[in-house]
Amino acid sequence: MKNPEAQQDVSVSQGIRMMFYVMKPSETSFQTLEEVPDYVRKATPFFISLMLLELVVSWIRKGKPSGGLDDALASLSAGIMSRLPRLFSRSIELTSYVYIWENYRLISLPWDSPWTWYLTFLGVDFGYYWFHRMAHEVNIMWAGHQTHHSSEGYNLSTALRQSVLQIYTSWIFYSPLALFIPPSVYAVHLQFNLLYQFWIHTEVIDNLGPLELILNTPSHHRVHHGRNRYCIDRNFAGTLIIWDRIFGTFEAENEKVVYGLTHPINTFEPFKVQFHHLVNIWTTFWATPGFFNKFSVIFKGPGWSPGKPRLGLIEEIPEVEGKEIPFSSSASQLLKIYVLVQFALMLAFYEETFADKAVLSQVTLLLRVCFIILTLTSIGFLLDQRRKAAVLETFRCLVFLMLCRSGHLKPCLSSSSFAFEEAALQLTEQEWDPDVF
Repeated sequence: MKNPEAQQDVSVSQGIRMMFYVMKPSETSFQTLEEVPDYVRKATPFFISLMLLELVVSWIRKGKPSGGLDDALASLSAGIMSRLPRLFSRSIELTSYVYIWENYRLISLPWDSPWTWYLTFLGVDFGYYWFHRMAHEVNIMWAGHQTHHSSEGYNLSTALRQSVLQIYTSWIFYSPLALFIPPSVYAVHLQFNLLYQFWIHTEVIDNLGPLELILNTPSHHRVHHGRNRYCIDRNFAGTLIIWDRIFGTFEAENEKVVYGLTHPINTFEPFKVQFHHLVNIWTTFWATPGFFNKFSVIFKGPGWSPGKPRLGLIEEIPEVEGKEIPFSSSASQLLKIYVLVQFALMLAFYEETFADKAVLSQVTLLLRVCFIILTLTSIGFLLDQRRKAAVLETFRCLVFLMLCRSGHLKPCLSSSSFAFEEAALQLTEQEWDPDVF
């Protein structure tokens, strides 16, 4: 997709409509892949606006926000980490598709035909259904997808809790489309399919009547995110719920849904959120005897073990009572405010890095990515109240100052450097004590 500087602007009307997959073929058809806008990046202000709207509606209806700050920051951190590789190269979902298109395509459907547009809509959504289903039924794929399910809350920020690893398997399920669908058309729908799934991560929308029969809705997707036994491995749809109805994986929402993994991870640290299940697979692999059993640890379901069905036993899923209390940070309100400010500064810096990536050197990009990851890790440590959190935060502030003075970073605000220096000084002058914050 083309550089942000060269891309056409997305109007407010288009921005709203692209979040709900109601753009017209005539305004989203492009001859080349380079012409396709980065709709996901352009959706950032709409993500923020809808999250603020959800917050207001939830406060009016329930008298409280729709989720905790700590959980929201963990979700946003995961989303940021998942996008960082895009600073260096095009997504494997696109590079693999282009390779197949250029070398193995059977026919070339017209890029500007509405029929091609609607066929691609169905093809991408069908591919997503099977990818998503396999991501729950194949353990090594679940290692990536579990990141998205690790939140014990359910709000619009949960939609942004994306996996770093997931795209390295998802491309397989879209590959058949490359035999006849132009890459530019595919790239549009790949983004719209993802954007549509943002708004369904909410509890402020109840039943949508007849639309529930055809579309994936907040009600259907709440079931998918549940750890109740009746919710497990249900409702894999992206945009159309018809795939679940056809293939027997549909389940309607009835009893109260309890969200998250069946065995909660109880952390906000981004590397654990992303990779903890890989560690579990590694440990289980070496502890399981027999070659075929080891093979099954990787390629059968997350609940499998020798002597069990491929997907494990549903009765081994811990029962929920509906009174479970989600894991939350024990940090003080003052520390949470500090964390929020640092995250906001980092987010502005992250957006600036994507906007300027065409003119930044590879060394500068690498250093900026390392600093972003360091910031997210430090925020996770602070929210988890880890013993070395103050040491890591002090180190992060010092790294920021060194990178600024070397010219690889520049503060987003004129007073940012002073703020970071003050933070570093205060943290080095006092011993870590949660009560201080």
